[in-house]
Amino acid sequence: MKEKIQNIPIDRIRILNPRHRDRRKFEIIVQSIRNLGLKKPIKVSTRNTAEGEEPGYDLVCGQGRIEAFLALGYHEIPAVIVQVSKEDRLLMSLVENMARRFPAPMDLIHEIERLKEQGYSNAAIGKKLDINDTLVAGLLALKSSGEERLLDAALKGKVPLGVAMEIAKADGIEAQRELLKAYEGKQLTQASIRGVRRIIQQRHFLGRARKHDSPQKRGRTTAEGLVNAYKRQVQRQKLLVKKAKICEAKLLFVINALKNLVSDDNFVNLLRAEQLTTMPDYLAQRLKQ
Repeated sequence: MKEKIQNIPIDRIRILNPRHRDRRKFEIIVQSIRNLGLKKPIKVSTRNTAEGEEPGYDLVCGQGRIEAFLALGYHEIPAVIVQVSKEDRLLMSLVENMARRFPAPMDLIHEIERLKEQGYSNAAIGKKLDINDTLVAGLLALKSSGEERLLDAALKGKVPLGVAMEIAKADGIEAQRELLKAYEGKQLTQASIRGVRRIIQQRHFLGRARKHDSPQKRGRTTAEGLVNAYKRQVQRQKLLVKKAKICEAKLLFVINALKNLVSDDNFVNLLRAEQLTTMPDYLAQRLKQ
């Protein structure tokens, strides 16, 4: 038999077993009701009132939804009215509190996949679940990468979705796990993860080219090894930049010196006498600037 739902005044509802609610979880409930409306009505039981008084109710389950409705300025809330004794009301309320849990992070991706299989677009799924469609696309991409620990970390907010997607681009679940470990240990940033991925790709290429290097010699991928490899790569790049700056300074010195020399007619005549009438095109172009 289908339960009958009716709107009842919130001020006539008595909460038998009030409990403290985590602020963040409460804000999620408020936001969901604001955007999507109430998905599930509360459950109440009628209680005895004095003659002439309006009917009163004891709450069976739905304290969070009541508080969210009050926070949003509502005075009535959809409810299912059941007839149970006061002892059973209290017992049902206690059981509800003990059994209640927020959906596990992986439940969200399972629901996204279910809706995707039914033909819904990312935008439609986002609207139904009250999340951004970009998040929907990102989570589906992470799921397809096959690393559930990485997906779970993104869903729980341990790593930003952008970081998780950068890690997911790494070849192999082992590399992804170690990159995640390094990020959670604050050894790598999102930018440095890109650098590490390039190093991993280079290693794979060189590994195929150098057949004499056995997998045992190369060893398994570890977070510490990836971080150290990245640090060495950064150090090499810094050294290259330093050498480039030195070369640039020397080249500038040579160009300025040549400019002074070619402005001297006696020096130019000497070069012609020695049949030194040409110079590299690059230098010639720089001298004209």
